[in-house]
Amino acid sequence: MFGSPVDFSFKELNTIPDILSDMPNPGARPLKRDSEQKFLSRTLRINNNFISDFSGLTDTISALFAEPTGLAWLDLSFNEIRHIDPVLTQLKELRLLYLHGNCICKLSEVDKLAVLPSLNTITLHGNPIVTEPDYRAHLIASLPHVKMIDFSAVTKQERQLTSVWQRGRNQRKSTGHSKVD
Repeated sequence: MFGSPVDFSFKELNTIPDILSDMPNPGARPLKRDSEQKFLSRTLRINNNFISDFSGLTDTISALFAEPTGLAWLDLSFNEIRHIDPVLTQLKELRLLYLHGNCICKLSEVDKLAVLPSLNTITLHGNPIVTEPDYRAHLIASLPHVKMIDFSAVTKQERQLTSVWQRGRNQRKSTGHSKVD
């Protein structure tokens, strides 16, 4: 679908730029490169490392990929990420984003991704935000193009229920009333 993934998982990386001083894991199919030795892939796996932020993401992707703006699949699962950096909004072709198993605590962090027109799959399970009330409804409302959340399809019924939930939430906000727990 996106060519062989460029896989830097389980490398004990602390920062994203650390990738540049390492070699990707071998895959089932060899990685293809262009004449500048940049990868001809649309998939980057940096899962199961110790990355806590997105510093250097843009420069690293530009150094690695022949078409950095065409990155479609980014796996940052099982790291130590606490915040979703707006730098991800520059990846307009991003379709799959794996962030499960991190340390994201606030639902509002997800709202930053609403500007990604192609994002249709996201994973966030294993983050503290999954314990927030209306977690899934918030994601569906915030990310209108998403078809899969945490490996589970978003159904037509869920979209309808989320629409009702969102109208009620907006009404409470506009009248100054909020739900009392």
